[in-house]
Amino acid sequence: QVQLVESGGGLVQPGGSLRLSCQSSQRASSSGTVGWFRQAPGKEREFVATIRRGDNKKYYGDSVKGRFTISRNNRENTVYLEMNNLRPEDSATYYCAATSSNLILSSMGRKEYYNYWGQGTQVTVSS
Repeated sequence: QVQLVESGGGLVQPGGSLRLSCQSSQRASSSGTVGWFRQAPGKEREFVATIRRGDNKKYYGDSVKGRFTISRNNRENTVYLEMNNLRPEDSATYYCAATSSNLILSSMGRKEYYNYWGQGTQVTVSS
């Protein structure tokens, strides 16, 4: 059973930055996909970004393109989400998700393809 632990959330002013971390209990392998999703109160869980381990392919949701960057450190079994130019509408609980599969592009943004989920970390963007 893979365990994912998120950290790095908090309160930030509009235009500010945060870096989220997702540490996996499982040693990183050459395959698999790790992503970030977010959910605001009363809304559906929304895809944010994902990275495929095999070829480092990255994929972003339209609302965060150009502002967020996903990266990974296999030695530390950690995936990061660098969030810049944050907006109030980015406020949500951010969840890390993983699967042992190398997802194809059309599946990378779909939450039903991820088997493992973290508990989430809260991000609040407010002045």
